[in-house]
Amino acid sequence: MKTILIAALLLINLFAFALYGIDKAKAKRGAWRIPEATLLLVAFLGGSFGALLGMEVFRHKTRHLKFRILVPLFLILHIALAVYMVKRGLLP
Repeated sequence: MKTILIAALLLINLFAFALYGIDKAKAKRGAWRIPEATLLLVAFLGGSFGALLGMEVFRHKTRHLKFRILVPLFLILHIALAVYMVKRGLLP
């Protein structure tokens, strides 16, 4: 179970990172964009670290207040949830 959870978190964070990079490339070309709601949803669903890393590496969405607030907040919530679950014995 622990291995599956770690693999799932790794995958969603890699996915989030890639989405931010793809959206930045599309923005530079003036192409169709990934909706902001999708970018935030992926961050909320566990990809907050990848999203935050993507924001910094690609310099993408860093001027948008909702991204500067929500993505780090999601990361803090995910860390707090993990700590809670470990303390309760729900995660090894």
